[in-house]
Amino acid sequence: MDFIKLNGQNTPSPTLTVGGISVFKAFLPLSDQLRLVEALRQVAAQAPVFSPKTKSGKPMSVRLTAAGDFGWFSDQRGYRYVEQHPSGVNWPEIPEAIMAIWRTVAGAAPDPECCLVNFYGEGARMGMHQDRDEANFDWPVVSISLGDDALFRVGGTERGGKTESIWLQSGDVAVMGGPARLNYHGIDRIKFGSSSLLKEGGRLNVTLRVVR
Repeated sequence: MDFIKLNGQNTPSPTLTVGGISVFKAFLPLSDQLRLVEALRQVAAQAPVFSPKTKSGKPMSVRLTAAGDFGWFSDQRGYRYVEQHPSGVNWPEIPEAIMAIWRTVAGAAPDPECCLVNFYGEGARMGMHQDRDEANFDWPVVSISLGDDALFRVGGTERGGKTESIWLQSGDVAVMGGPARLNYHGIDRIKFGSSSLLKEGGRLNVTLRVVR
C-alpha cells in the first residue's frame, strides 16, 4: 500500500477480541501515526474542533471535528449526522491515508462517508453508548487510536450487565462489526501524558462509518 505500512500483513487478523470487537494491536508504526496526525491537523484547519452539547445542554468533555460527506453533531435536538460544520463550511475530504486503513480492515464494506475525529484532553471520557445513527448496521465501525492510552470498555447490546475493558494504545485499530456492531462501549478515562505523539498530550480517536 502506498499510504499505510501493514507490518507485512496483506490480510491482517485481529490480535485479540474484547466483547466481540476485533482489536489490531500496534497496527500502525510510529511513522504512519505521525503522518495521520499531520493529515488530521489539515482537517482541523478547514473544520475546526468544537464542543458539542448533550441533549440536556451540557457540553461534552471531548472536542470533535470530522471529514467526509457527513460529520456528527449533538445539541438539545439530539444526536445526528450533518452535512456541514457548525460554521457552515463543508467537511473536508477524508484523508487517503485513513481511507487505506478502512479498506484493509473493513472487508467488503463500501467506503465510509464519515470520519469522526474525537479529541480527548486531560479528564475527558465518553460514556457507554451505541453507534446506531447509521442507516445500515451491516457495515462496521472502524476506530483508530492515536496518542495517550485509553481505557476502552465494552458491554453487550443491552444497557447494563457485564462489561470487559482493555487499554488501547497509539497505533491500535478496533473494528466493531457483526454481532458486536451494536454493543455498548465507551472510554472510562485516558492516561494523560502516556504518549509523546501529540506534543501537548491527549488522545485522538478516529472513527469511520458508512452513514447511508
